[in-house]
Amino acid sequence: MSVPVNYALVVEDDRSWQQILAEILSDSGLSVETVGNLEDAIFELKKKPHRLAVVDLSLSPNDHNNLDGLKVLEAVRKLDPNCQAILLTGFATVELAVSAITDHGAFTFLRKESFHRGQFKELVYRALASAPHSSTSDEMQNTVTHQEIKVGIEHPSAKKENGKGKVLVVEDDAGWRSILQELLSDAGYDVRACCSYGEGLGYLRREKMVLAVVDLLLHNSMSTLWEQHTPSEDLEGYQLLASTRASGVPTIVVSGVASPEEIKRAYAEQSIYAYMEKQAFDRVSFLKFVEEASRSNLALNELSVLTEREREVFDLLAQGMTNKEIAERLVITTNTVKRHLKSVFEKLDVHTRSAAAAKSPGKLV
Repeated sequence: MSVPVNYALVVEDDRSWQQILAEILSDSGLSVETVGNLEDAIFELKKKPHRLAVVDLSLSPNDHNNLDGLKVLEAVRKLDPNCQAILLTGFATVELAVSAITDHGAFTFLRKESFHRGQFKELVYRALASAPHSSTSDEMQNTVTHQEIKVGIEHPSAKKENGKGKVLVVEDDAGWRSILQELLSDAGYDVRACCSYGEGLGYLRREKMVLAVVDLLLHNSMSTLWEQHTPSEDLEGYQLLASTRASGVPTIVVSGVASPEEIKRAYAEQSIYAYMEKQAFDRVSFLKFVEEASRSNLALNELSVLTEREREVFDLLAQGMTNKEIAERLVITTNTVKRHLKSVFEKLDVHTRSAAAAKSPGKLV
């Protein structure tokens, strides 16, 4: 029985890059075709199915505003839907990177200035592993969709010191890590970015974070999940949620793989602040969640000065209860309620019930 041929398409107008990419893809066991423009790419996509396409964003050497690569991604999605596409670019804004992945169906994007042969080989392997190339892969595709990969692009904002506090980003796909870093840094946060459970846990133990952004499916857990049906609680990202919860750090999950049951479990058991799917990622919504979660964390830190009983009184006050209602709920006298409220007001440096209630985390979002 003949071995099926797996084809890869390189869409790149630079011959040097064509040669580099073709060599790596050939070493990965793929039969490689190279083209240099949109028209030839569409022709090849119509001619035969491909497992992988590596597409340069700009396909005109004299026009840096050329975005034909995005048109190629659209053609891949329509003409060869089982083909995974990697966008290669010499420049990329956050908006463009997000658009390539969420709007145009790219598996991920890779910056040329950060290109590394070994990491690109790993990227190719993982893209092929997630490509739905035959009916035998249907079961696995239902379990693992849109696998995210580690490319190793570090954003210059990683070392930037900002004033809103430190945010931990744990994401093994360097394209997404770069997107999240840039958005958070531009919003005024000091970002600590890493790609594994161990690194993330180390940051949590060494530094005080106001927020964490975590991908559920990290690199090491991906291979485990690929080989066997691993419970979600055993995934490294899920284990990290337990650590952020124990540290009192509000957490936003930005992930490409999770069933509705796993999402519900993350909310119920790990008290995540929000869950966002990479396929439907919206930067405005993300930044809104970030601001709400960080404000909520600041409020919780401020409330940490209260005793357990004072916090109970405060929470009921924030719900709009009167002193009498609070006393009945807690089975104490109204004078005791007044005494606790006086202490609460002093510790929070407020003078009215409404000012105290405004400091409730629920009032800040």
